[in-house]
Amino acid sequence: MPHDEFDVVVVGAGAAGLAAARRLGANGLSHIVLEARDRPGGRAWTVRLANGEAADLGCGWLHSAETNPLAGVAESQALTVDKSPPPWGRAAAQVGPHRERAGAFMEAIGRFRERVETRPADAPDVACSALLAPDEPLNPLIDAVSTYYSGAELEKVSAVDLQAYEDSGVNWRVREGLGAAVAGLARGAAIRYSCPVRAIDRRGARLSIETDGGTLTAAAAIVTLPSDVIAASPDLFRPALPEKTEAASRLPLGLADKLYMELLAPGDFPVDSRAFGDMGRRATGAYQFRPLGRPLVEGYFGGELAQSLERGGLAGAFDFALGELVGLFGGDFRRAVRPLAFHGWRSDPFAMGAYSYARPGFAGSRLTLAAAVDDRLFFAGEACSPLSYSTAHGAYLTGRAAAEAAMRALRRGAR
Repeated sequence: MPHDEFDVVVVGAGAAGLAAARRLGANGLSHIVLEARDRPGGRAWTVRLANGEAADLGCGWLHSAETNPLAGVAESQALTVDKSPPPWGRAAAQVGPHRERAGAFMEAIGRFRERVETRPADAPDVACSALLAPDEPLNPLIDAVSTYYSGAELEKVSAVDLQAYEDSGVNWRVREGLGAAVAGLARGAAIRYSCPVRAIDRRGARLSIETDGGTLTAAAAIVTLPSDVIAASPDLFRPALPEKTEAASRLPLGLADKLYMELLAPGDFPVDSRAFGDMGRRATGAYQFRPLGRPLVEGYFGGELAQSLERGGLAGAFDFALGELVGLFGGDFRRAVRPLAFHGWRSDPFAMGAYSYARPGFAGSRLTLAAAVDDRLFFAGEACSPLSYSTAHGAYLTGRAAAEAAMRALRRGAR
């Protein structure tokens, strides 16, 4: 077979694309993964900080961990799965002047989540903000936390979509980094890096996939691009697929950015403790101290706040965080931390955001985005998962499912 003719071309080397490639390879199909970046992993990205510590600038938690396939992936790579509980589930993990309000906040957000989870199945969709108790003083912080897990403020997020999300409440970490585990899936895989796909033409007997390095042909393709990238690329498909562009636009990527700081006096804070910058407003950060016992502060910013901080890069994010932390712990804290790393996912041209949420009224767009076209164009990625969206394992599972669907279609065509 000529070098640029394949059974399947996979577009994107994130968790979905790598899962698809492994499935295709295990079944003997010729395939290639085309990746626009110069690295695998996509929005799962572990970096080595200046102080030598590993840090996830993208996704970092194994959600629903006891059934999460990426836990097994990490263990198969001899990585360390840490099962210590996250600080957000423990009122005692709160430090600083707001500590006495931690229990009240957990109760308030618990009542909000119960209202989401117990909505009648036939109730019309609304924005999640409609489910806030009107007299709850902690509503701004509940909204801030929405920007951490949805990447967007509650008035932008579908209640039906949030209700559908499946989460066992068990959350683990990979000590060496979840991004490292996802990138490990690329070992031995056929991948072309720095190779963005410009167009997928399905007008011929075989698909033509156009890249800066030339044109490839395939019987089928699996597209794992982020929803915002698809929405911004109406000319990606020939002929156009307006239903895909529209579905992707209704599943925009929210924003959740991380700032890592070195904690110069780590003994002053318990392991895996945390603080909110300001419990009275939604434009605030969450700060985890000594994650996994390391001398770090992990700052977390979401939604519109994260977007505004991206304009200032590392220096701007650090300046905002330092202002909040000094407000909590006093002026001496200025000498207690130094900035290490920050990544703005909105300004990342190959992501354009962190993870997807559904606009009110459009939870069904996930199935529309995931649907195959002509039995030879398949879609995967966290935005295609109706139950595990916004997670690396949701992306992984949809990639595996897309590979299975592509193989079934090729078998039908062969017969």
